[in-house]
Amino acid sequence: MLRFLTAGESHGRGLVGILEGIPSGLPLSSEDIDRELKRRQMGHGRGGRMKIEQDRAVIMSGVRWGKTIGSPVSLLIENRDWKNWQEGMSPESSHNGSIPPVTRPRPGHADLAGILKYGHKDIRNILERSSARETAMKVAVGAVAKRFLSEFGIAIGSYVIQIGNAKFQMTGDRGRNTGVKKSKPGNNSSPVTRYSLLFKKAEKSPVRCPDEGATKQMVRLIDKAAQDGDTLGGVFEVTVTGVPAGLGSHIQWDRKLDARLAQAVMGIQAIKGVEIGTGFAMAGKFGSEVMDEIFYDRSRFTVHGSPFYRESNHAGGIEGGISNGMPVVIRAAMKPIPTLRKPLRSVDIISKEPVEAAYERSDTCAVPAASVIAEAMAALVIADLFLEKFGGDTIGESRRNFDSYLEHIRDF
Repeated sequence: MLRFLTAGESHGRGLVGILEGIPSGLPLSSEDIDRELKRRQMGHGRGGRMKIEQDRAVIMSGVRWGKTIGSPVSLLIENRDWKNWQEGMSPESSHNGSIPPVTRPRPGHADLAGILKYGHKDIRNILERSSARETAMKVAVGAVAKRFLSEFGIAIGSYVIQIGNAKFQMTGDRGRNTGVKKSKPGNNSSPVTRYSLLFKKAEKSPVRCPDEGATKQMVRLIDKAAQDGDTLGGVFEVTVTGVPAGLGSHIQWDRKLDARLAQAVMGIQAIKGVEIGTGFAMAGKFGSEVMDEIFYDRSRFTVHGSPFYRESNHAGGIEGGISNGMPVVIRAAMKPIPTLRKPLRSVDIISKEPVEAAYERSDTCAVPAASVIAEAMAALVIADLFLEKFGGDTIGESRRNFDSYLEHIRDF
């Protein structure tokens, strides 16, 4: 079983993460993690914090001489802004009252619900942990999971398809959201190759959109929102290729792969909707239009090793809570960030008088970053279910179990 915890506040000393369950023998370096952290910090519309923090991960334990040793991997990301908050975020009682309390809750944030739940009179006790700064550690531990999955040919990528009302209109044989529209059996055009091309184009875009025209529209919209003191949300898609059939289970609700992925992505700050495959669009279709027909060809090579294959992927690679060998496709909607330079109406929690909501340094749009964070969360879920099925205290043992299973489904 793979499990992780994060700790730390936005302006505290730093962020800490512990990841338990990675087998021994996995090659792992700080560069593997830092590369993902850098991707999270990029994107048009990010705020001033990105100029301060150049995130780097310190591997505190679980790795020796470049390889995991089977014990928990613990990570540290220091907050460079800590030097300006040493008294304001101090754990020592002697610094109590060194900065004024935050008493004006922001609509759409955890501020009001949090102070009511935990009994605080200073919203900073809530906003520091509910801040998206915490996602840096999600990305760090997710980077380890991605590195593990790469040993077995499983790759994860993402791209943005909408910011505000600017959309990337996907056309051609990819179809909406998932992969491949219905075509004649025997079409050997690889969805893995198409996804790989989309990922590469997204990496070159300032908003992680693989289409140049849509990218320009999104950038203009973000600039307009920034000028107006407003914010923007959007929609992104995460795809996992190379996932073998058989991860997850139909047995219980909490063992279903799609349920686990939905929870993981919904756990990211500001995410308000998740769908698998063509998701909500299926509700307006006939069954004959959206069920992925099954074909069989023993000579056909597939990443997941089975001669069964599909010409469409409306299910997003998951049926009955179990991966079916097609790319796993997750789409998520992110709301606009609730911290606005043009503040909304609120009520002071002490005086109960009408006020303008508090402003904390924030982004105009963080949809590109959210897609990278969702990659990390998807990696953690897939890696957990991979280890649940194939086990292994060492990478070699996991690989033997995995290879044996592939032989089984090839001959099924």
